[in-house]
Formats: sequence, structure tokens, C-alpha cells
Amino acid sequence: MGKLESKFPVSQETKGIMKMSMMKLRLSKQFTPGRIIALGFAGVILLGTLLLILPISIQPWGHVSFLDALFTSTSSVCVTGLLTVDIADNFTVFGRIVVAFLIQIGGLGISSIGVGVMLLTGKRIGLKERSMVREGMNQSSSKGLVRLLKAVLRMTFLFEGIGALLSFIVFIQDFPFWKAVQLSLFHTVASFNNAGMDLLGGGTNLIPYKDNILLNLVTSGLIIFGGLGFFVIREMFQKHSFRKLSLHSKVVLFMTALLLVAGTLMFKLTERGNITWLGAFFTSTTARTAGFSTFPLSGFSTAGLFIVVILMLIGTSPGSTGGGIKTTTVFVLCKSAFSTATNRYCQAFRRKLPNDVISKAFFLTMIAGILVAVDVTIICLFDPQFRLVDILVEVVSAFSTTGLSTGITADLSTVSQCVLIATMYIGRLGPLTVATMWVMKRPPNFHYAEESVIIG
Repeated sequence: MGKLESKFPVSQETKGIMKMSMMKLRLSKQFTPGRIIALGFAGVILLGTLLLILPISIQPWGHVSFLDALFTSTSSVCVTGLLTVDIADNFTVFGRIVVAFLIQIGGLGISSIGVGVMLLTGKRIGLKERSMVREGMNQSSSKGLVRLLKAVLRMTFLFEGIGALLSFIVFIQDFPFWKAVQLSLFHTVASFNNAGMDLLGGGTNLIPYKDNILLNLVTSGLIIFGGLGFFVIREMFQKHSFRKLSLHSKVVLFMTALLLVAGTLMFKLTERGNITWLGAFFTSTTARTAGFSTFPLSGFSTAGLFIVVILMLIGTSPGSTGGGIKTTTVFVLCKSAFSTATNRYCQAFRRKLPNDVISKAFFLTMIAGILVAVDVTIICLFDPQFRLVDILVEVVSAFSTTGLSTGITADLSTVSQCVLIATMYIGRLGPLTVATMWVMKRPPNFHYAEESVIIG
């Protein structure tokens, strides 16, 4: 550097610019899209906590600690639905509006909201913003992302608008006009974003409306469409034919229909006289990361709770408002197991599945299993008074951002509630994102000699 400076003198101003450029380059390498999204979610959770702990957010008779506010904010942003305090009984109208906005931000995603604001203000969308949207929406390419984002915002307001109008028809029969409006808007936002929260109070959720066909079907429809993923919904509107859809959309629609039917039949079988066909269908729908309940889980049999755990763990589809290991992951795992057993290529709908997709599916499932096992063990140590199945429901519900519970959330110890907060955060970001976003090293350019091990 000294020799170059002697031949080509560099001014102090130029040196300063070069140093600043190097610092910016290092920062850009450190703050990858995945890290920015993770920090964005954490920032919104913290802001929501501070807003919910304000006196203006809490009813005069409400009892909300800092941990309760943090838990509620995390559950809202991560569109989970687990709660330590009832929203309607403890928060004012301002607090409920804060919760609704947190749910909407969490459902659409930090990057989508940020870029959406830039679009509304007419600002230019750069490569960095596009890469964040691609990461947040689980897209493999940046091509057409801005158009997809505009479609996402339009679809969100369309579905939520229709859902609010139909929900209002139900709530206006039991509540005054403005109360019905408030319930309809909040319920629709919570339904489409798969959050599972309500403003009915008393911790009843939707149990008073277990026989209301319209509200059950409207809520189920919002949950299903919110769980399909925006990419799939757009393809359905554009192509109007199952044959013309991409492989991803075909898998999502096939798995969604299969799980809805199988879940309904299994709940009706395991709960028999304790649940109606409408209740079985609604539970099958909501168990895949929505969190609403028309029949209390505390009255479910052990077999029924196990079905709930399986559906919650599977969750919804990539690019949706829900969580879980995703329907496509389970489809790939099943197809891979079948192809291994029959010694054939792993294929679906006349398309061969790539090996890297199969590897990601197995890795994601393994990480999810380890996380759930560790969390269950920790909570069993600090809250041994609860049954294992109740704790398992709680942990899987937090990981899959579902929100269903047998009623033990508020009675858990501080340590266990903190474990659930961390689990909801990881579940919303995605375990695959959390596991890989800190890896900065490039893969080596060499390979070791191959040697087999005995399996089975």
C-alpha cells in the first residue's frame, strides 16, 4: 500500500471515502436479508411490548405484567394465539388496535410491510429490498417480486374485507353496532393471518358460536386461504385449471384437501359424541396453525389431542401466514420414503423432485423435532404438575404458531413462558432460516473420499 501511495498519491478525503466504502461492504455482508428480517421481527415485538404495557392500553381493572405484554406481543407478531391474559378482559380499545396491527404485520411479514409502504410513497424498490421480500416470502427468484407483493396486498385487503362483512352479519345479532364492527374487523384479521385471537372475553374463544354455520364457514375459509400461500392463490386466479398450475401449487392444494378431510374424519372418530361434524371440520381447519376453537381442547381425548399435535406440526404451506414444518415438507418426506422403498426416482405429478429439496425437508423436520423435544423437556422440569400431552400440545402450538392450548398457558412458570416466547419467534422465522442465517463461510472446494455406513 505504501509503494502504491508513493507512486500514486492519495488524498486524505479519498482515503476516508475508501474506508467508509469498506465498512459499508462489511456491514452489508453481515446484515444479510435473513438477519434483517429476524431483527425486524424482534424490533416489532419489543415495540409492541412497550405499547401494550402503557396505561392507555390496559383496562383499569386489568392485570398485565411486562412478561404478559411481551408474551402477547410475541404471540401477535408471530401470529400464534397463545395468551397468558385475555385480550378483551385486560386491554382497552387502544390495546386491541395495537394487537390487531401486530397480527397484520406478523402475517404479511416485516419485509412485505416495509416494501409496501415504499410502494405507497412512490419510492424506488432496490435490489436489497427485493432480496428481503424474496427471503420473507420464501421465493426462489427475485423475478416478478414487486408484482407479487402488490397482488399480496390486494388479496389481503380483499379477503379481509369480505370476511369482515360476513362476520358482521353474525356479530350484529348479538352486539351493538360499533362493538360488532370491532369484533368483525379483529376476527377477520386474526382469521386470515392464522392468529386465533378473539375479543369475546372470558377465554371462551369461539365456543359460543360452535353451532353458527356462517361464522364457522367464513372463519374456516379465511384460515384455509391464508394458509395456502399468496403465490398459490394468485396462480389459482390466473390459471383456472389444476393441470396448468405449478408443481408447488398442486402439492399445496392436494395436501390441504387431504389434511382437511383426514383431520375431520379422525376428530369425528376419536371424539365421537363429543363433537359435531361441523366442529370436527372446524377443528381440522384451525389445528393447522389458526388456533381458534369451538370445542375446548381440555375435553378432548388423548387420541384427539395427538391428532391435534400432528396437524399443528404439519401446519400450512410456504409463503402463507401460518407456520409448522409445512405441507410441502411432509409431501416430500412421504414421496422420498416411498421412492427409497421402491427403488425409484422421487417424483410427483410427472415431475422429478430435486435432491436438495429432499435434503432440506429432512433437515427441517430434524431441527423441528429436536427443538420440540428440548422445549418439552425443559417445561417438564419446571412444571412437572402438568401432563406430558398438555405440555406437548403447548410446545407444538408455539412452534407451529397455532395458538391452541388445553388451558395451561397462564399457569406455566416464568421460565416455561419464556421458552414458549422463544419457540414462537423461531417458529415464525422458520427453523431453517434461524439455523442457516448465521452461517457466513463458503462451502469448501474439495470433497473427502466416500465411504458407506450401515443403516437399519
